[in-house]
Amino acid sequence: MKLAVVGTGYWGSNHARIAGEFVDEGVVDDAIVCEADPDRAASVASEHGLDYVTNHRTVADHDVDAAIVATPSPTHEPVVTDLLADGVHAMVEKPLALSVDAANRIVRVADDHDCILGVGHVFRHHPALDAVRELVRRGELGTVSHLRTARHACQPARPVGALHSLAVHEVDIYRYLLERNPDTVYCRLDQAVAAETHDTVTLVLDFGDVTGVVSESWSIPVDGKRRELVVVGSEAVAAVDYLDDTVVELYDVPPSSQPAGTRQSHIVESEAPAEVIDVDGDEPLKTEDRDFVEAVRDGREPVTTGVDGTWAVKLLADAERSAERNAVVDVRGDAMVEPRRSVRSQN
Repeated sequence: MKLAVVGTGYWGSNHARIAGEFVDEGVVDDAIVCEADPDRAASVASEHGLDYVTNHRTVADHDVDAAIVATPSPTHEPVVTDLLADGVHAMVEKPLALSVDAANRIVRVADDHDCILGVGHVFRHHPALDAVRELVRRGELGTVSHLRTARHACQPARPVGALHSLAVHEVDIYRYLLERNPDTVYCRLDQAVAAETHDTVTLVLDFGDVTGVVSESWSIPVDGKRRELVVVGSEAVAAVDYLDDTVVELYDVPPSSQPAGTRQSHIVESEAPAEVIDVDGDEPLKTEDRDFVEAVRDGREPVTTGVDGTWAVKLLADAERSAERNAVVDVRGDAMVEPRRSVRSQN
C-alpha cells in the first residue's frame, strides 16, 4: 500500500512524520507528501525520507492507494472529492467540511467511487477515553447521567472561533461515549477578550436521560491549560485529563445517608480518586492513522466514518443556530445527515 499525506501544516507535518514511521515499520510499502508550497514540500519530505508532489490532482498518478488530508478546512471538499473521484481512499482532518451539504457531498462521492472515507477526530483514539467508553459500555459506572468537559487556556483566539476549533471535539466525543445522537442542543458564544470572533463557548447537549455540558475558552488565565472530561454515573465517576493519555481516575459516589426529601447536612468531598487506572496506548494520532490504513487494507469502515464526521458538522451548525436564536434547538428526526450506502466489505 502507498500512502499520501496532503497538506503539511501543523497536523499535516505530524501525519507526514507518522507516514515515514509506517514505511520504516512496514505498515505501508511507501509514502509521499503533497504540499502546494514547493520549498515546504521538499523540506518536510526530506525530513522524513519521503518523495513529494505539489498538486493533489497528481497524487493518483503516483499509484497512491490512500491519502490523509490535512489541508485548511475550506479546501477539504474540493481536495477530498478530487482524490475520491480518482479512486484514492481518504481520511480527512476534522472538520470534514464547513457545511452539512458539503459533508454529505463528500460522503456521496466516496460511495459513488466505492472508497473508504474516514475523519480525523483524534480523541476517539485517546487511550484513556477508550477506557472510559468501555467502562460505560460494561455498566461499571452505573447509569450515566452527566458528562462535563472543560477546555480552558489563555491564548489568542483562532479566526474560526472556539466552537469549531474546540467544541468540535466534544460533539463527537459525547456521541462516541453514549453511542447515540443528542435530542437537543443549546449554545452560547461569547467574546470575552477576542474582538473578531467568539473565544468562549458554553454548550449543553441533552441526550434525554444524560446531560452533556461543555465549557470551552481561550480567555481563562487560571490553572494553565486544562483539558478535562468527567463522566458521572450512579455507581462511580470517571475523570480524564486529556493532557495525560493513559490515566483514568475513578471516584466513588458517596451513598446518601439522609431520608428521601430531607436536606443534606454536609457535603462529602473526595480528595483523591478511589482508583487510578493506567491504560496502555500508542500516540493517539498514530493509532488513528493506523486504523485508517488497516480499514483500507481490510475493506471496512474506520473508527470515525464520514457519517460521524457529518454529524459533528451538523451539530456545530445546530449550535450556531441556537446561539443566534438564544434558544434550544431540537435535532430529533432530522434527516440532514445522509447514511453511507455501501463500503467495500459489504459489496
